[in-house]
Amino acid sequence: MLQKFRIWIKLRLIDFKRYLKDHFQDGIPFRLKILLWLTGILCLALLFQLFNLQIKNGNNFQAEVSRTSNTIESNNVPRGSIYDTNGKVLVANKAHQAIAYTKGINVSASDMYNVARNLSHYLKVDTKGLTKDQEVTYYLANINNFNKVAKNIEKRNSMSSMQLQDAAEAYCKNHYHFNNDQFKNAAEIFSKLNGAYALSTTYIKENGVTDKEVAEVGAHLSSMPGVKISTSWSRTYPNGNSIKDIAGRVTTEKEGLPSNQVLKLLSEGYSRNDSVGASYLEQEYEPVLRGTKSQTRVQVNGNKITKQVKQYPGKPGANLVLTLNQKFQQDLQNLIKSSTPGGTSQGVYAVVMNPNTGAIYGMAGEQRNYKTGKEIADPLGVINQPMVMGSIVKPGLFTSAFQAGVITPEDNTLIDHPIWLKGISKLSTDWNNNGSYPLNAALALETSSNSYAMQVAMKMAGFKYYPGESVYKLPKTMFQIIRNALGQYGLGVKTGVDIPGESAGLEGPTTGKHIGSALPESFGNYDSYTVMQLGQYISTLANGGYRLRPYIVKQIRSTTHEGGLGKVEYNAMPKVLNYVSASKQAKNIIKQGMYDVVYGNSPHKTGANFLEGLTPKIVAKTGTAETITNGQKTVTSSMISYAPINHPKVAIALAMPGLPETMNSYLINQRLMVNIYKLFWKDVLSSNTSN
Repeated sequence: MLQKFRIWIKLRLIDFKRYLKDHFQDGIPFRLKILLWLTGILCLALLFQLFNLQIKNGNNFQAEVSRTSNTIESNNVPRGSIYDTNGKVLVANKAHQAIAYTKGINVSASDMYNVARNLSHYLKVDTKGLTKDQEVTYYLANINNFNKVAKNIEKRNSMSSMQLQDAAEAYCKNHYHFNNDQFKNAAEIFSKLNGAYALSTTYIKENGVTDKEVAEVGAHLSSMPGVKISTSWSRTYPNGNSIKDIAGRVTTEKEGLPSNQVLKLLSEGYSRNDSVGASYLEQEYEPVLRGTKSQTRVQVNGNKITKQVKQYPGKPGANLVLTLNQKFQQDLQNLIKSSTPGGTSQGVYAVVMNPNTGAIYGMAGEQRNYKTGKEIADPLGVINQPMVMGSIVKPGLFTSAFQAGVITPEDNTLIDHPIWLKGISKLSTDWNNNGSYPLNAALALETSSNSYAMQVAMKMAGFKYYPGESVYKLPKTMFQIIRNALGQYGLGVKTGVDIPGESAGLEGPTTGKHIGSALPESFGNYDSYTVMQLGQYISTLANGGYRLRPYIVKQIRSTTHEGGLGKVEYNAMPKVLNYVSASKQAKNIIKQGMYDVVYGNSPHKTGANFLEGLTPKIVAKTGTAETITNGQKTVTSSMISYAPINHPKVAIALAMPGLPETMNSYLINQRLMVNIYKLFWKDVLSSNTSN
């Protein structure tokens, strides 16, 4: 054959010379002759290379394409579990029999059609989500069906294969109706097979697979290449659903990757149909919980898998150990539910924290639709439901007044009297609409003096108050001064809690026409805060001024071969976000005022009645904010507290929005605070501790 090719080359050279002689005269320029000869030589070189590839070495290249190659196939592993602080399982995995499919190399639509049709005889899947497009795609995957439809397409001979496919699909949608249940079952199976990538494994049915289906599918695996009996996992909650809202959820195989994260997750090694954490802890700790997929080396010959060898068995996801006590969390949620009033009430929220570390002992919430009376558990309302909280802001504001030097530990007495500026209504302390009473900072906290709060806020803004002065003379900086004062305690800023979806709160408008609202802002009746922010705030007051990041994940631990808790991979440590640098004397005055809220002698103290009998003794501050619910005047009742007094071990914050104005809200929140303390000492720590 090589000799024939050489003869062929010589003949072509002779033909080329004749062509030059017939078409060009001797007068052709020398340069043009050279150019023609070079062109001829390049054409001959190209012909020689084509001969070399297609004739001489064609068989070798074909063998290279067809030879056995090695590829890696990956499969999912069990997701990590979630435990409470004592090692009790809160979120676990339940294994299910499943039918899976691993797509081979160069598998055609026709191949998958045959697999789907065969498998549909032994396996029933849910077809509720099946679309007309998917039905048509399955039908046309059969070459006989496609040819049958194609005969009805005009000008089909002038169409490209892609155009003909589109035309066939359009024709089917308009002329065919697929109402057969067996057909729909096969079409749904085909859509799952068709959605898989080469050598990726997808579940065809991951839940509800019967023993009969497993047996029948297993008996016919040889006629369904790529189909296998497998195992899938779903989340369970062995100790009740109280943790479910906090833990979040995991997407199903049918949902696959969240649409807004597809590209990012695909780049991290996920498949489109993988289950992933979709909210809260499951989402926040997805990289930890997911584990590492198993790897199987697959030998492929042409388009057939000839051998599979597992190289890496995969690593199950690591486990989260929470700061929550399961019993306390459940009891707290039940207490919150039973304490939710009726009427216009919009629910109840509470958080219980370790003020020295930021660890969350429990967080619970009950959301109530005041129109229908329907209630739902809403523990995450603690981090994402901002509310106007009322006078609980005063300890933080007064501390900042000490820092600014507008009051001092030696000189902090002001006269409680109504504040009146032209352009707004008169503002006063609830128990003093007309009189004048001297109050120091501690007594102002005990009696919750609004007048004292407004006066120190105006002093911090550099405004000298005179009755009847225009409200528009208040400095525009007053809002920011108050917000900076409270922000150092975490009010109005995100706490940094390790649960996604936290709100920073809501700020009221601060344009010139709203300047009068800076006065109620000073006693907590303007901006909105979350209960988690209150928890961080009271913790900062309790530990001497360190604002700590709240956290709910205490440890990350590996999974043992038996599926239990393994070695510690991460230990959460307290993280200080900032320090409130007021003097020790000033902080002691604030502490005394909050102690007197409960144990003081003033007839106007706000923490009387239930709180006094608690053991160990506590410090506290109450808050009442005026609100409007469904056109009615309502209040939000809040409270912050810590105990014991000298060496605090627990900090508690609660809020009850939308209470009827006529209701004794201060008694309701006190009763709830007492019950939370009793639960905490019973479930978490012994109450036998010093004051």
